[in-house]
Amino acid sequence: MFFEMVATLVAGVAGAGVALILNKLTAGRLPKWVTPLGAAFAMIATTVANEYAWFGRTADNLPEGLVVVIEIENQSLYRPWTYVVPFVERFVAVDQPSLRTHAQKPALRMIDTIFMGRWSAPEKMVVLADCAAGRRAPLIDAVAFDASGEVSGVDWVKVGDDDPLLTAICNVEAPS
Repeated sequence: MFFEMVATLVAGVAGAGVALILNKLTAGRLPKWVTPLGAAFAMIATTVANEYAWFGRTADNLPEGLVVVIEIENQSLYRPWTYVVPFVERFVAVDQPSLRTHAQKPALRMIDTIFMGRWSAPEKMVVLADCAAGRRAPLIDAVAFDASGEVSGVDWVKVGDDDPLLTAICNVEAPS
């Protein structure tokens, strides 16, 4: 965030500088408001570019084994350009090496998921997926597993076959 603020300020100075150079080249014929307009335009352009570049930079810098499975795009009234091209504000990634299965119930899978947001700290949550039944549950509270692999104390959410999180969890190759 700090570097983005510095980049925005530098872009403002550069935009004002370009306006001043243009004014000098036209022998002072440009109105005085062109300089602050140039600074404002450069700062807005830099801010918009940073908004759109955040997801790509963040996804490219994820450690090996973290795979993005859900991208949440944003459209805002105060950002009218997002109605033309929405930008990714948040995403969910699964940590494939963290996959855990039960010997008696191979269709039950536990995996760490990472929730990343543009202006928020990453959050980690363990998700339990039942690939055979097409359901998943966040493991937030106390959960009990018995010897046969039966689970108690979870709130299952029935999801469709096209759920990207369940699909990603069920397609990860189980450790041998």
